[in-house]
Amino acid sequence: MRHLLTAALCLLTLPATAGTRAVVQDHALPRVAGFAQAAQALDAAAAQDCRADTLRPAYQATFDAWMGLSHLGLGPLEEDGRALTIAFWPDSRGLVGRTVQRLRAEEDAAVDRPERFAEVSIAGRGLFALERLLYEPDDDGNGEYTCRLAQAIAGDLSRLAQEIETGWRTDFADQLLNAGAEGNSRFLTAREASQALYTALVTGLEFSADQRLGRPMGRFDAPRPQVAEARRSGRPLRNVILSLEALRDLALALANQPVPETEAAFATALQTARALDDPLLAGVADPSGRLRVEVLKNRIEETRAAAAQEIGTALGVSVGFNATDGD
Repeated sequence: MRHLLTAALCLLTLPATAGTRAVVQDHALPRVAGFAQAAQALDAAAAQDCRADTLRPAYQATFDAWMGLSHLGLGPLEEDGRALTIAFWPDSRGLVGRTVQRLRAEEDAAVDRPERFAEVSIAGRGLFALERLLYEPDDDGNGEYTCRLAQAIAGDLSRLAQEIETGWRTDFADQLLNAGAEGNSRFLTAREASQALYTALVTGLEFSADQRLGRPMGRFDAPRPQVAEARRSGRPLRNVILSLEALRDLALALANQPVPETEAAFATALQTARALDDPLLAGVADPSGRLRVEVLKNRIEETRAAAAQEIGTALGVSVGFNATDGD
């Protein structure tokens, strides 16, 4: 009888274990590798030619790769504040602009030493600091220092990306795949690993709805299109679409079984986003444009609800603590 009970319990844990394995092997590891490669290419491009118009394609490719990964805000991304360093947004106090301006004005010598630049405020590093250099005109007459700063940011991004990939490949992937094994103090059961990945899925959807769309929407009488994510580089809507695509892939891998309602909800949300034709989300300042963005926000919220019903229920998990709690 004991052997039958043990076998039954093992069968009950198989779906979560299989889903976790699919996420690690088919979703997470390829994406951390892709981001590391893109950041390395950006670093190499900056070293060769740091002019803004030359660096923009590599910057865009790196941001694209980041959007395929940023929802996995656990493990190596969470450690040492790497995710927030790579993408310091929302920036409600305008710290990125002020920090970049200070670095330029003072010609901070930290840009010439990677170990010192790694200690610079996170608001002066990462994708959003580099966006300021590449998409705002350099009117301070200090192009030579701006070039060195761009190179320092690119090098720092490449280092962070490499640390994330190394962390996943050498440690964190094994911790997820061997949840519940002796000595695994991070994930005491397979269910905990599933919960962590499910939390990443749900909070990723919430972030796009509440932050990427909700922040520029503001209030009806006070829209704020100027605070849209990566507005200077023309990415607000693109980030939403790329994030939805990545989260759909995460959902399907984690479920490890047919989830027709979740798939249909993702398809509807993506179709709505691609049809919006408002790359900067500037339409939130107009009543009809705001309504279209609000429809997209509702579609993303419906996707989260579908995933909770089909995936969360099947795995027997709910949303746990995540690195964005309290933001």
